[in-house]
Amino acid sequence: MDLFDYDPTLNLLPFDGEVNYFGEIFNHSEAQHYFDLLFDSVDWKPDEVIIAGKHITTKRKIAWYGDGNYAYTYSKTTRHALPWTSELLALKDIVEQKCDTEFNSCLVNLYHNGEEGVTWHSDNEKALGTNTTIASLSFGSERKFSFKHKNTKKSLSVNLQAGSLLVMKGTTQNHWLHCLPKTKKSTSPRINLTFRTYKPD
Repeated sequence: MDLFDYDPTLNLLPFDGEVNYFGEIFNHSEAQHYFDLLFDSVDWKPDEVIIAGKHITTKRKIAWYGDGNYAYTYSKTTRHALPWTSELLALKDIVEQKCDTEFNSCLVNLYHNGEEGVTWHSDNEKALGTNTTIASLSFGSERKFSFKHKNTKKSLSVNLQAGSLLVMKGTTQNHWLHCLPKTKKSTSPRINLTFRTYKPD
């Protein structure tokens, strides 16, 4: 199903978690401005994952920024946080005000077109803590973002517009998977920022 109600107080999930969609928090020109800044200023590197014992380098590019030189491990690979750029700090401040939550890190993703996506997963790494809040900010091409309950398999989707904000919190990562499906409909790039609270040992 597609959800078009952008009331940020509305929980998109029917149970076992909480997801709020704010819709576009930036207008078209602001969203394009930040897309261009991030495209040029982020220290993009290909993502690397280990799946079934095989080392895979993805076409999708990423960068991880944070308050300190955090060592963050997911998909059996470790990344070290870079110092914040001025653009990312400005966006972090805006998102924190919208969410009433403080974040200390951000994973930034660059999808060149709809042929690049992310398979079903949960952001439930121990380093993110329990009942973590993750704020997802999107720029560039509009893409569908999907959820699937781990037990009931109930699913739903929302189209993430340029300049939009989606927030996952509560027990969402414990009970729901999410993914960015590949699509032939999108031929232009998308930049996604996921602000997180990393809890170093």
